[in-house]
Amino acid sequence: MSASRDYDYGFRLTALRAELAKAGYDGFLVPMADEYQSEYVPASARRLRFLTGFTGSAGFAIVLRDKAAFFTDGRYILQAQQQVPSDLFNLQDSTLVKPADWLAKQLKTPGAKIAYDPWLHTDDAITRFKKALQKIGAELTPVVTNPIDALWPNRPAPPTAPVEAYDLAFAGQSSIEKRAAMAEKLRKNDLAAAVITDPASIAWLLNIRGGDVPNTPLPLSFAILHDTGKVSWFVHPAKLTPGLAAHLGEDITAEPPENFAYALDGLAAKDKPIRIDPNESANWVVERLRTAKAKLDLGEDPCALPKACKNPVEIQGMRNSHLRDGVALCNFLAWLEDHYASGNVTELDAEQKLAAFREANNLYRGPSFHTIAGAGEHGAIVHYRATAETNRALKSGDIFLLDSGGQYLDGTTDVTRTIALGAPSAEVRDRFTRVLKGHIALARIRFPEGTTGADLDTLARQYLWMEGLDYSHGTGHGVGSYLGVHEGPQAISRRSPVPLKPGMVVSNEPGFYKAGHYGIRIENLQAVIELGPTVEPAGHKTLGFETLTLAPIDTKLIDLSLMNAEETAWLNAYHARVYKAVSPLVEDTTCKWLRTATREI
Repeated sequence: MSASRDYDYGFRLTALRAELAKAGYDGFLVPMADEYQSEYVPASARRLRFLTGFTGSAGFAIVLRDKAAFFTDGRYILQAQQQVPSDLFNLQDSTLVKPADWLAKQLKTPGAKIAYDPWLHTDDAITRFKKALQKIGAELTPVVTNPIDALWPNRPAPPTAPVEAYDLAFAGQSSIEKRAAMAEKLRKNDLAAAVITDPASIAWLLNIRGGDVPNTPLPLSFAILHDTGKVSWFVHPAKLTPGLAAHLGEDITAEPPENFAYALDGLAAKDKPIRIDPNESANWVVERLRTAKAKLDLGEDPCALPKACKNPVEIQGMRNSHLRDGVALCNFLAWLEDHYASGNVTELDAEQKLAAFREANNLYRGPSFHTIAGAGEHGAIVHYRATAETNRALKSGDIFLLDSGGQYLDGTTDVTRTIALGAPSAEVRDRFTRVLKGHIALARIRFPEGTTGADLDTLARQYLWMEGLDYSHGTGHGVGSYLGVHEGPQAISRRSPVPLKPGMVVSNEPGFYKAGHYGIRIENLQAVIELGPTVEPAGHKTLGFETLTLAPIDTKLIDLSLMNAEETAWLNAYHARVYKAVSPLVEDTTCKWLRTATREI
């Protein structure tokens, strides 16, 4: 493939179809994924981007001999419309049309062979595709080598960023203690070992961090946790740094990645079952265990829930990081108010200025995701990212949506503020206030233990629903502690079955988006806390939320006639808390702005 055709997606699609036809395949599945099922994949694994031009983190393509489709959810639909060639790919909303169902409808003749890379799909995902295709007599076939790799000139090498020890002062619990607790859980469930394929779980378990993927301090690796508490860790030797072995201790054995397959084979000799998470692990890993005749216990990664329930040190670190982040954001918002009217501030300028304020802190290690700085119509693109081609100046009358976050050694932040640049319209104020009312309802709620994110999701949508309005993304996602800004298993969404537990951190981010005009989102992070026992039935715990984010909410956008006394009191109390915490840490100019931004309404 010549360099001059690098961005000819039609050429790439034709070349892929030729490769598939040569091998006797009728189609190929192309996810946005790497072998670790990471949210943010390294450059070497961005095959979907190479094929379609899509730069978002959630997408999926199916290529058949005579047609192709691209799937993404509501967060990325507008972005996909702009980036993915519509003459080559039929765009589908994955919340309405599942890729497996679409594929089954397209295959009219029994005997069709659809290829997939078993490293890039979870075992559960492949099971769903197989069930859909079996009904029509089609076959799903794994490939040894991904055919896109043969078409990709100068494909980047896999990352080998150094792995660093994560200080106990930030982790709050030693790796020895974590591994002992996990091993006890394995023994209690009569399991011999657990295969851990989520790099975030490994980073948490071993108290390490890395830099193999954007925005998340992860070393990409696999591990096997034994019921003795010992760990076999499969990691590229180039990532190992001086002194790391001493941090890990003698019970953690680092081995090259090529040994992983043989270690999986060896688990077949165990008398007890092996835990593997089919919803998080690559199909290749699970199939290797099946082929070796290992006894399998299909279930959740044993590190997932303990990692999500932050210990007291981690929660305090989240508070501390959010205070520093609040200082940076308030400095930026004060600067923005003084400069946007000139017409010389662009979306990229705003993004870079905010980054500079965050970088002034010595615990800051980079953004927790690509900043979303969308003015006017760009704010309606839920996961918009300004580029040199799309960048535009902020101007008076714009609604500016700013969603950003930081990775600090002691915590991860994620905050969205919607800012009126000038006087907002009555419509915008109505929509913003309905979003705010939903945000406050979720922030204030008290709920019994056992309550799930699905149980709470409606609280944030109710005031939009009253006007026939809604938003297409979840209301909240879990957040890690100097780990992923999106962390499971907890979430606040219509389909989240996981009960919320003390120590979990979730976002609270209802929104509203009018395509081609503006976007609104209000996001704070909040920790689940215990509020005490209920009166009836006696002994049951009551939980609630502690808001972690410290930044003003733009009161110019509020229609006070829609607010009730309790909502107004909550907002005034929140703003008083923001001012008390942040004002001593900022310069006079910002402090003056902050006093106005947090005054009572």
